[in-house]
Amino acid sequence: MTIGERIKEVRKNEKLTQQEFADRLNLKRNTVGSYEVNVVEPSDRTIKDICDKFGVREEWLRTGEGEMMAADTQSDKIAAFLGDLTRDDDDNFRRRFVEMLADLSPADWKLLEHMAEKLTQKKEHP
Repeated sequence: MTIGERIKEVRKNEKLTQQEFADRLNLKRNTVGSYEVNVVEPSDRTIKDICDKFGVREEWLRTGEGEMMAADTQSDKIAAFLGDLTRDDDDNFRRRFVEMLADLSPADWKLLEHMAEKLTQKKEHP
């Protein structure tokens, strides 16, 4: 697999059009297309940007070796979730739920923690 094919795989994995992918990287759509068909080799800067913006391992992008995605830390997962949530204009359940959590008092958090522990115990010991 070529670097262009791996770039295309990243884009497809993110469910983005070439234009959307290009916009995220501040590139032109035809530049992305040129990468994907191996007409143009991406610069080191572009490779770094792809890795940073989409959580791709640089070694995989350059060589195809190893896993495509970098392992997320718990903080990365939370940040990504909240980032998705803030871009979401819908009044969906996830957004309403997080807004409700943001308004909890310390006592409410203790109660919620206690309830979660009880639910976990019931699941572990039916």
